[in-house]
Amino acid sequence: MGTNEELGAALDGIGSRLQQIRTRRGLTLAEVAELAGTSSSTISRLESGLRRPTLELLFPLARAYGLSLDDLVGAPEFGDPRVQLRPRTRNGRIVIPLTRNPGGVQAWKVVLPLATEPGALRVHDGSEWLYVLTGQVRLIVGRQDLLLGPGEVAEFNTRTPHWFGASGNAPAEILSLFDRNGTRVHITEEQDATERAVSD
Repeated sequence: MGTNEELGAALDGIGSRLQQIRTRRGLTLAEVAELAGTSSSTISRLESGLRRPTLELLFPLARAYGLSLDDLVGAPEFGDPRVQLRPRTRNGRIVIPLTRNPGGVQAWKVVLPLATEPGALRVHDGSEWLYVLTGQVRLIVGRQDLLLGPGEVAEFNTRTPHWFGASGNAPAEILSLFDRNGTRVHITEEQDATERAVSD
């Protein structure tokens, strides 16, 4: 299939894809229309294929759903699949995005500066998974105050008040997976058995 055929197939499937995204999130046409700043009839016509999608309509919908435009329309992948690692500094932490999917599970490598005192506990939608690469990490989730070392993992619902930072006498490095939809990381029984065998 050539590039034009792939793009045509992607455009033809946008309507049903938009409807699937909306119904999976339990939203009505009116709710999506309000979030996107358009009318219910426009959303309905887009979903039924009676209206051709334009960037002027798709950008507000992508924003409303918290998705990239590529994810919203299910665009075919072209070009280099490698993720460009562009470190950013956030609240003293060095954050390196390892994925480019803003709407699904997001992965980061994070360098945590040494924290003498915990910061304010945060609450937001989603689920977070942490794997400690180096150093010691202090994790507070609700009433639990934990210390994690290299190779240790934690997973928690981010609706529970939480905070984490480096503890001890040096910064720490972690891998973090975050899903704003609250989907938790699952390990199959086969993976679990393999890990037990390796650790024995």
